[in-house]
Amino acid sequence: MTISLFSPIPLGRITLKNRVVMAPMTRNRAIGNVPNELMASYYRQRSDAGLIITEGVAPSPNGLGYARIPGLFSDEQVAGWRKVTDAVHAEGGRIFAQLMHTGRASHEKNMPAGARVVGASDVALKTPLWVDPNGNEAPTAPVAMTEADIHATVAEYARACERAIEAGFDGVELHGANGYLIDQFLNTASNTRTDGYGTTLEGRARFALEVAAAAVKAIGGDRVGIRFSPYGAFNEMVADAETDALYVHLARELSKLGLVYIHIVDHSSMGAPPVSATLKAELRATFKGTYLLSGGYDRARAETDVSEGKGDLVAFGRPYVSNPRLVHKLETGEALTPPDFATFYSADEKGYTDYPLGE
Repeated sequence: MTISLFSPIPLGRITLKNRVVMAPMTRNRAIGNVPNELMASYYRQRSDAGLIITEGVAPSPNGLGYARIPGLFSDEQVAGWRKVTDAVHAEGGRIFAQLMHTGRASHEKNMPAGARVVGASDVALKTPLWVDPNGNEAPTAPVAMTEADIHATVAEYARACERAIEAGFDGVELHGANGYLIDQFLNTASNTRTDGYGTTLEGRARFALEVAAAAVKAIGGDRVGIRFSPYGAFNEMVADAETDALYVHLARELSKLGLVYIHIVDHSSMGAPPVSATLKAELRATFKGTYLLSGGYDRARAETDVSEGKGDLVAFGRPYVSNPRLVHKLETGEALTPPDFATFYSADEKGYTDYPLGE
């Protein structure tokens, strides 16, 4: 039987109206790190997605490494996100918060007083980061996390999960991709530890699994997903001889924990090495929950991969920036509006909520 990209699918304790997912994308509109009415309008416009995954949301002040990214660690932020989730739910949509701790991909000038730039190790990022109003500056060197720091950070993730549910989210996605904190533990380019959180692939996977276990304990595995980017190169990540084995190990252990989905990103469309069809198939076979595909998809390839059972859901990123009603356009074959790259990370409605909604 052919499975339609536009057919409903259960996801934990909810049902998605279609299999199209709005991928998480940093948009930098959270002035003061608090979600606002403009953000509520942006997500409401895109509620035709079966599932919206928000931009990266910091679980603690230490995770606020970028300018104007939102958090989920204060009452004010919970109230701000409630405006977003209410707007999406009013349109019949479903929404997960992506919890993203930036780790070493940080600048102290983007963080509140008392926050610290921390990482798996003290290996500094070389790629410049944007700082308001100065422009690009060299990242702040991270402090290697102690075991006490690690335990405190795991607890911060768990509390952020609870706050996400308080804010009305249907669940959370743990950001374990793209060179942020969880990925920094996974990757040998940023993890030079010699204790139980490094050295072996099991050691490197330990932090991710502890965060996932804490999230499951806090809100239930049927409301927790996780995102990975095997072979991703963003934020100076580098694959190694154990990469495939590492992610198969993670898929196996996360399946045991009962996570509702695993989200695999293939950044080959953006110049990174591809995630092999063999690894994708092994991850699909190993993880017993829902499998979410991502990486340069159009309708034709998405339909093929869903119909062939390569995945259950397909995430679309940049097309959702400039096509608020993307599902409608995909279904009808209407031409897509190209995005304005110059406004991806600016601070106002231009290139954010002013794209035409269409019919």
